[in-house]
Amino acid sequence: MDPRSRQLAQQLEALAAAGVTHLPKAKPVETGGVVRHEAPSEQTQAPAEPRSATTTPTAAESVSPPGASLEILRQEVVGCTACDELSRTRTQTVFGVGDPAARLCFMGEAPGADEDRLGEPFVGRAGQLLNKIISACGMAREQVYILNTLKCRPPGNRNPAPEESSNCRGFLLRQLDLISPEYICCLGAVAAQNLLETTQSIGRMRGKVHQWRGINVVCTYHPAYLLRNPSAKRDTWDDMKMLMREMGTPVE
Repeated sequence: MDPRSRQLAQQLEALAAAGVTHLPKAKPVETGGVVRHEAPSEQTQAPAEPRSATTTPTAAESVSPPGASLEILRQEVVGCTACDELSRTRTQTVFGVGDPAARLCFMGEAPGADEDRLGEPFVGRAGQLLNKIISACGMAREQVYILNTLKCRPPGNRNPAPEESSNCRGFLLRQLDLISPEYICCLGAVAAQNLLETTQSIGRMRGKVHQWRGINVVCTYHPAYLLRNPSAKRDTWDDMKMLMREMGTPVE
């Protein structure tokens, strides 16, 4: 089976798992002066041709529950080859995990070796520390949503290149749009700078609540940084207490 057929098959499986039997007929939509038509409502209609990270959600995504829609998007991420080096060197893509209707998302920069091996974000030593932070805030890992800016591991755990972040940004924005959280906690400078589109240091961004597309954003140090610099844990805890106050669930 060629790659295009394989991806179409994956999308069909995801639609079936979500309980979607057909795509509703939509009105023509004008985008950039070009009128496009959605797929007709035949039950036998195949999904649209594989799309890029920047494409708007499909009709199926717009009518499916958030969890089902995230699964459809995850299948697109699995087949992405926009970054040649990352798609060649990854073991698998790392999409996200948690409650698809969570009030709070934790967002890191990119998968590491453990994440690349297991296909889940924050499962190594930094992930264990993040779990402790979440627990100290009175929540469980399953009650939040955890994701990364990039869905593939950069070789050697290097920082994402600007073009890699750009290639993956469409997936990230669509993922956040589907979850629709009230709060995002950016873990580390790379995640915060990428989301807020700024060059400010994490030191200048933390300690305050930022606004991004109507979502409250708090920035703090990455758990991996805390493992190397334990003295910064106090600052991170201050950030978490501020975040919990904003969410109406204060902790001491």
